[in-house]
Amino acid sequence: MGKVTGFMEIARHERPYKAVENRVKNFREFVIALDDRELEEQGARCMDCGIPYCQTGCPVNNIIPDWNDLVYRGDWKQANEVLHSTNNFPEFTGRICPAPCEAACTLNIEDQPVTIKTIEHAIVERAWKEGWIQPQIPKHRSGKYVAVVGSGPAGLACAQQLARAGHSVSLYEKQDRSGGLLRYGIPDFKLEKHIIDRRMAQMKTEGVKFHSGTHIGVDIPVSFLFETFDAIVLTGGAEHPRELEVDGRELNGIHFAMDFLTGNTRRVQGHDADAAERISAKDKNVVVIGGGDTGSDCIGTSTRQQAKSITQIEILSEPPEKENKALTWPNWPHKLRTSSSQEEGCERIWDVKTWSCLDDGNGSVAALRCVKVAWSRGDGGEWRMREIQGSEFELKAELVLLAMGFVHPVYHGLLEDMGIALDNRGNVNAATDGKGAYQTNIKNVFAAGDMRRGQSLVVWAIREGRQCARAVDQFLQGYSELPQ
Repeated sequence: MGKVTGFMEIARHERPYKAVENRVKNFREFVIALDDRELEEQGARCMDCGIPYCQTGCPVNNIIPDWNDLVYRGDWKQANEVLHSTNNFPEFTGRICPAPCEAACTLNIEDQPVTIKTIEHAIVERAWKEGWIQPQIPKHRSGKYVAVVGSGPAGLACAQQLARAGHSVSLYEKQDRSGGLLRYGIPDFKLEKHIIDRRMAQMKTEGVKFHSGTHIGVDIPVSFLFETFDAIVLTGGAEHPRELEVDGRELNGIHFAMDFLTGNTRRVQGHDADAAERISAKDKNVVVIGGGDTGSDCIGTSTRQQAKSITQIEILSEPPEKENKALTWPNWPHKLRTSSSQEEGCERIWDVKTWSCLDDGNGSVAALRCVKVAWSRGDGGEWRMREIQGSEFELKAELVLLAMGFVHPVYHGLLEDMGIALDNRGNVNAATDGKGAYQTNIKNVFAAGDMRRGQSLVVWAIREGRQCARAVDQFLQGYSELPQ
């Protein structure tokens, strides 16, 4: 694939960012695209390695070597066809996916993987610009009706695939606009929302009916779905956040990360946020608890809101700067990563446990009382944590954002009313293979995405949405020509 000696002759060149002092003044995307010549050179670096570990490292199994080669040869239109054959929304993954494909790339053995994510983004944006992405309207209608509940990436992918198979699809979203986590949970500086809107326009032409501002189990009874549709697909998120159970948690100024991010994103998009959502970091000392992507988004948002200071604390130890390739490659490595938001300015502290939240005397948080911890393995190999005596300290904070992950879907309403069975982790119970794949304990009800697998990546949600669509199609018609 690509130029035979390309990986030896051409250095890895990633997309640059706009300068920090400029990009933090607004919530616009700040990645600077490479030109076609640079992209074709990067595609030429893809080596004919025999086993495409990048492809198996990608949850949607993108046919990466093929479209790298096509870009190298200047056949962008065919590259777009190959890209879309496995991924409904490469414009999403090309922006916000952490790129496990690059970790699996053979060239990553020497820390110089092909810039797969950059090329993916360039292909799909070129395709939109050239008008190559058009609605795929089915030639025949099946006469079957499907309800998809939840319009995040899993729901969008599932709905689009089912509509292309000829089914009548209604996509329900409890928020006032469709898109799920993509719409309000991810800041605009990572994903501007017109990117979602243009894809939704394609889906509407293909026959998907969008019903936003419609909360199943609240606005519409669950019985309506069973009476109206031949199949129901649950693609909601894992929305129940992990709680911080310490003294002072009830103080004003302590919020779940998603409440902070959602309120800000609504304002950025011109919506009038409810009073409860008006959370601002301006001129405040901000502490973000949790070191993942959601915490990083809180940092970038706080920076743009002109916080006085930003500190991110993590209960786990700092990962190694570089992984041991012999032990990890081609799997996703545990190593230190610094996001663009963290690069913009924050202090990161590892091995920290929050003891309590301190009151300023008026019912608002003034500081966090913390302690350093140490980790060790027990006789059975399990990790154990102990507090280090005498290591207590305080962090000044007028705004505390809880970004410690999500534990399971919200049960009240939809899931409780349906009587859906849960697995031992508290997610919707549905297998992903064999007969009855993605089916719940109710025969015509299916589940996919974070609601089924737990908090995960957008690319995994797309994979599950596509596979679930195939399972539903087989259930309705006895066979399916949809791809895996």
